[in-house]
Amino acid sequence: MDRKTKRLLLLVFSCSLTGVILGGTSSWAESNRCLQSETVTSNCIQQNPIEKTIQGMSTGLVAGVGAAGGAAWNVRHED
Repeated sequence: MDRKTKRLLLLVFSCSLTGVILGGTSSWAESNRCLQSETVTSNCIQQNPIEKTIQGMSTGLVAGVGAAGGAAWNVRHED
């Protein structure tokens, strides 16, 4: 594996990990805020916080991979 491939994999991994952490955290916080509000809606009660967090993490993963791809594309075309 050459140096450029290692860099690309590190970029994809770090962006994906950041996306998973941010997506999961924001979904968890949104679920908690929804449950602690003064007027709790039926939609809020029907959602499982764990499922909502996993959905946020998967969305963050996709966003992180997309960000890494965009950054790699940008760097490649600047050279």
